[in-house]
Amino acid sequence: MDGSIRFLLAPDKFKGSLTAMEVVSAVARGLKTSHGELEVHTISASDGGDGFLTAIAEQLTVERIGTKTVDPLGRTIDTYYLWHAAHKTAYIELANSAGLELLSDTEKSALTTTTKGTGEQIKHALTEGAEKIYVGLGGSATNDAGMGIASCFGYRFLDAKGTPLAPIGSNLGQIAQIVVPQAFATPNNVAVFAVNDVNNPLYGPTGAAYTYAAQKGADTAEIEQLDLGLHHFSKVAKACLHTDFSEVKGAGAAGGTAYGLQTFLGAVSISGTDFMLQLTETEKLLESKRFDYIITGEGKFDLQTLHGKWIKGMVDLGKKFNVPVIAICGVSDLAETEWRKMGLHEVLQVKTPDMTVAYSMQHAERLVSERIQNYFDTTVH
Repeated sequence: MDGSIRFLLAPDKFKGSLTAMEVVSAVARGLKTSHGELEVHTISASDGGDGFLTAIAEQLTVERIGTKTVDPLGRTIDTYYLWHAAHKTAYIELANSAGLELLSDTEKSALTTTTKGTGEQIKHALTEGAEKIYVGLGGSATNDAGMGIASCFGYRFLDAKGTPLAPIGSNLGQIAQIVVPQAFATPNNVAVFAVNDVNNPLYGPTGAAYTYAAQKGADTAEIEQLDLGLHHFSKVAKACLHTDFSEVKGAGAAGGTAYGLQTFLGAVSISGTDFMLQLTETEKLLESKRFDYIITGEGKFDLQTLHGKWIKGMVDLGKKFNVPVIAICGVSDLAETEWRKMGLHEVLQVKTPDMTVAYSMQHAERLVSERIQNYFDTTVH
């Protein structure tokens, strides 16, 4: 490589291996080893899932507010959210209180977990005077349609005998009545946003249960039970609250939490990618500077990548500003025809045929640097 080259780095995390910023660091090292004369700009990647608060903190001057809340199984934990005092805005990551990362493999249970901890964080933000609350969805251990959150604001869920039910997935199909609190705890001037990048409806073949419950510990029978429960719950909610967000794109995010936030707190669903690109003013950056390459990526390239929004967002920006987009990944299950059709200039996989997935994940940082260096040493001049 000869001459100064300008790069925009915008990879997502390699889940279970590297954070987005660790990927950035590894890519930057590979580029610098290959060519010293370069200019690197970085933007934070987050679709609202794991790492949402980290991405926010890299862009805004925010305060970390520590809180006591409960984990997906109702155990007391210490966690936090971010507070932007000047804008009276709170940023909450659902995974910090209702995330899979808080449970061991044997504790995962889509039937018995709850989003109550996230509800308690939202209430705490209101006591700080929040006028805007952004809830990043993703990495959840739950399938309760946001009942746990709603219970923190006085909503009660009763069975056919009028007995209160715990706000957990296994009770979705038993609910006969939703009792609305007389004194609603969320002021009318508070705007709540559900931040996520999935398109799944609440229930059905592509809904919350059939798409995500297996990774939350549910077997085939439990997935069917949860899906039927979500369908039933939405009918009861429609009868009691006269609203129905079940078929809205993204309603199934985080086990139906997006649906629950819309139904019980009047939230608006927004794209995590659009939110982050706006926050980082990425388009303005591309308008003001000439870039030779955009480098993005994620841990695994598969069919979800084709439907995901972060990579597509990068490709769309590349097309608009005539900048080739290169993606780095741990492993790719996509054929070249698929990713080229998506608009990517190149996909660089770090795992080689003689390498185990476990090894590639354990040594991902070094492998990413070496793959980037090798590509720009041998391909780009």
